[in-house]
Amino acid sequence: MRRRPYGPDAWLADGVESPAAWAEALRAMGIPGVEEIVPAESTVVVRCTRDRHETIGDVLDRVVPADRPGNTATPLTIDVVYDGPDIAELASTARISVDDVIRLHATGSYEVAFCGFSPGFGYLRGVDRRLHIPRRSTPRLSVPAGSIGVAAGYTCVYPSPSPGGWYLIGHTTTTLWDADQDPPSRMLPGRPVRFRRVPA
Repeated sequence: MRRRPYGPDAWLADGVESPAAWAEALRAMGIPGVEEIVPAESTVVVRCTRDRHETIGDVLDRVVPADRPGNTATPLTIDVVYDGPDIAELASTARISVDDVIRLHATGSYEVAFCGFSPGFGYLRGVDRRLHIPRRSTPRLSVPAGSIGVAAGYTCVYPSPSPGGWYLIGHTTTTLWDADQDPPSRMLPGRPVRFRRVPA
């Protein structure tokens, strides 16, 4: 892990092997002056008070994620109708059948690696390697909320209508972002997620 100042009131930890676990370990340390911890794909941004900036930077070198036998966060189960407009194209690109796409996706064990792109948009790792394909060459200008996507080694659920270039393989009616709830997102880094196939 490498750290460097990210402005006068933050640090960037780079090359972090498991950002969600690292962020959890830092959070558990309860360090005064740490205001926000934001894990990403291989980095973590630590926002802090300016008066504690240098002290907190030194602490980052001592963060050690716990060696846990498994994730203890409450799993989130999402019901999915596998009727997405790109499921046949994904199957063809991956050189497997549509039934295989559904089976591989619905039986996978996932975890929210990090959030980004739009509020409540979680990047879920754990996708079977047979479904690791790049994003679509031409993104859509609008993807409906609840769409289930697969691309670049991740799967996702679009929490709100937005542009997007992922292969859409299904949809869910589960609400994942509600600004009136606390927290507003059900996709939190480190949370385990399961997809459950349901009929249309």
